[in-house]
Amino acid sequence: MAEAPVLHLFEGYGVELEYMIVSREGSAVRPIADRLIERECGRIENEIERDGFAWSNELARHVIELKTNGPVDGLGGVAAGFQREIDRIGTLLAEDDCRLMPGGMHPTMDPTREFALWPHGDREIYESFDRIFDCTGHGWANLQSMHLNLPFAGDDEFGRLHAAVRALLPLLPAIAASSPYRDGVLAGDLDARIRVYAGNARKVPSVSGVVVPEPVFTRRDYEALLESIYRDIAPLDPRGVLQHEWLNARGCIARFDRMAVEIRVLDTQECPRADLAIAATVAATLRTLCDPDPRHQARLRGLETGALVRTLWRCVEDGDHAVVDDGALLAALGLSGGSMRADELWSRLVERDLAPSADAAEHRPAIDHILTRGCLARRMRDRVGDAPTTESLAALCATLCDCLASGTQLGAEAPRAR
Repeated sequence: MAEAPVLHLFEGYGVELEYMIVSREGSAVRPIADRLIERECGRIENEIERDGFAWSNELARHVIELKTNGPVDGLGGVAAGFQREIDRIGTLLAEDDCRLMPGGMHPTMDPTREFALWPHGDREIYESFDRIFDCTGHGWANLQSMHLNLPFAGDDEFGRLHAAVRALLPLLPAIAASSPYRDGVLAGDLDARIRVYAGNARKVPSVSGVVVPEPVFTRRDYEALLESIYRDIAPLDPRGVLQHEWLNARGCIARFDRMAVEIRVLDTQECPRADLAIAATVAATLRTLCDPDPRHQARLRGLETGALVRTLWRCVEDGDHAVVDDGALLAALGLSGGSMRADELWSRLVERDLAPSADAAEHRPAIDHILTRGCLARRMRDRVGDAPTTESLAALCATLCDCLASGTQLGAEAPRAR
């Protein structure tokens, strides 16, 4: 096999979207991802390739992951490709009276009763996770995200990219939160997925850290961090099954096996059009933040982890309405002002970074919908309210499934008063 070409900053993009398989009536969880893959290719595989896309499963049998089949050179037209894959899956799942559901979490799933571990392929890995951490909880069984992978070449590019992602990461739930309900009630956070994700490895706390990554900007220092995680888990994993880069569960991780940084704190949206608009917005701002100017890099790399964590949890709780008042962070982002609401902050970044880009015409309508009418979690909450019923949540799930099937954003038909 030919070696993959070396990609420099923003020469490639990898996007992964996770969806839950549910019944057409009632949106109950259905663990049939293996049956879906077998129906498509004639056998059960962990992953199958379909031209420019791939389908795969990791850990939970009711989740199917769709992804670009390797890096793409731009994000234009990618949403339409994902939508075609969703259409194909919809046709196959109809034979079981099932369909795909988007969003960061299922609002009423009982993971202790409905979770089923993937029993094929890499099952030794998943069985090890289950044995050590017990995967019958929301933090393993009930969460769907978009992963955005961005390449780097060498220490300089890694340092600049990791510094940029680390600074922007706390603000991502403000535009991507889509999980306001859990266990049939209001969760207390607009991004409940991040809340449960942060605690899923508490048996070995260093696996997740504090979600915001440490200020590490060279491969040597990053690998020292990984070695410390491996040492911590070794008593529970004596055969080293889990001692690989992907064990690190921070909100972004370095994958030196593919020379990319993977961002993990973006909830899946109601349709790929919204996901890709967020991905394009994030990538455009990260491109600006990767400026090599030494003074800019010093501001970025000097950001204090505790302050970033505080901003993260504000955005997890309040989404687009979170108040951002970390002056050092605002300065590092190139924004003036002592404090501002997160939706105002993102509006300014969109105008500065996304608007001049080649993909702006495709992605502006969807990101503008999010910024003017609220993140998806807020629109879900506006529709169902703070005291949901079983019936109202079932109706919400059905509406989200319809949004995914049709490729439309929730609330696109009616403006919401601000």
